[in-house]
Amino acid sequence: MLPTVAVVGRPNVGKSTLFNRLIGKRIALVDDRPGVTRDRREGEARLGGLAFRVIDTAGFEEAADESLKGRMRAQTEAAIAEADAVLFVLDARAGILPDDRAFADELRRAAKPVIVVANKSESKAGEAGYYEAFELGLGEPVAISAEHNEGMADLYGALREVLAREPVEEADADAEGESTEAEDAARPLRTAVVGRPNSGKSTLINALIGEERLVTGPEAGITRDSIAVDFEHSGRRFELYDTAGLRRRGRVEDKLERLSVADALRAIRFAEIVILLLDATHPWEEQDLRIADVALKEGRALVIGMNKCDLVPRSDIAPKKLREEADHWLPQARGMPVVPVSGKTGEGLNQLIEAAVEVYGIWNRRASTAALNRWLRGVIELNSPPAVTGKTIKLRYITQPKARPPSFVLFGTRTSALPDSYTRYLVNSLRETFGLPGVPIRLAFRESDNPFAERK
Repeated sequence: MLPTVAVVGRPNVGKSTLFNRLIGKRIALVDDRPGVTRDRREGEARLGGLAFRVIDTAGFEEAADESLKGRMRAQTEAAIAEADAVLFVLDARAGILPDDRAFADELRRAAKPVIVVANKSESKAGEAGYYEAFELGLGEPVAISAEHNEGMADLYGALREVLAREPVEEADADAEGESTEAEDAARPLRTAVVGRPNSGKSTLINALIGEERLVTGPEAGITRDSIAVDFEHSGRRFELYDTAGLRRRGRVEDKLERLSVADALRAIRFAEIVILLLDATHPWEEQDLRIADVALKEGRALVIGMNKCDLVPRSDIAPKKLREEADHWLPQARGMPVVPVSGKTGEGLNQLIEAAVEVYGIWNRRASTAALNRWLRGVIELNSPPAVTGKTIKLRYITQPKARPPSFVLFGTRTSALPDSYTRYLVNSLRETFGLPGVPIRLAFRESDNPFAERK
């Protein structure tokens, strides 16, 4: 029997849009007007490798029991009682409203596993609402955009943990990396193998699993669908996704190729690790850099495989040369693993998988708040923020709300005026101090409240 997940929240936060996204069909009516949904609507959902029953509910509002809104609320309460887990949807652009706080109290009394979903987070307008959601005390929120299909990989991860085991007490934030590492060892790592057409993706996967599982050949574009293949290395399980080759957008004209490209991009979004295969005979082409940028913007752990290394001189794939080239072309993930491999001869395959496991561990890494603020004092003493229009920028406090990838929030005054060069200085120092080579680092800024603003 499939587990049941209820999608709840106040009116017009995007519950039905998320419901449609989860079941893969537009069967729930969606409109900008609040209160369109009144009855519970059920469907069978699939997200990544998860299958579950999902219930769309009416917006939760305070009203008399006998009124229409009261009866709608009763339907929502019945869905919560029936559910194994609850997706509590918020509008990140609107922030936390009194009805959200009242609903949070109801969910605490229901004693069901709750995932806070900050919907409509596709732009910076939703950033403040996402961080406000921590105040509800229901755990780490998941930022998504149901309309634009963003953040669904993070929602998949949160749902998988809730549905795969009984609820447990939350671990201390600073120890979270240790607890999740033990749990993650029992499940396969979702790994997407991507690259330009004919870079050797299918051949590499066949070499890893030791059989001709995927069709290969000299023609470009043989692979169309993203095919999942199970693989185990040194006791660690992987779910490898072979994907279609990604050409420049302007050269994609055929409808079938457009669908294949969309499928490959979806595999990147749902992956935890992305292995980008370059053709060693023509490395670091513009399209390679575009694909790497997509993976990094999605926040995935990235490994570069320099494939067909048997076809080039050994001097071209010397470790020092590869390191310098990678840091030059992809400075936003300085220190990422670059491994020479050959799907044809089997060279470097073990090193490639070991590099993927290593960068996955870094991707999950957390730093304690105390250590982060000691670091902040040190970097400011070494190189203080520049004054802008004669006014000093003050950086006061930093914390890490989440990993996967490592994400930090820095509080201060006039942080919006910080030049890009100083932001890069902070990110590079974080990477070096806390051992975060090769993974994307997200650094957000929040303005501290001015207690004298109203007095002025």
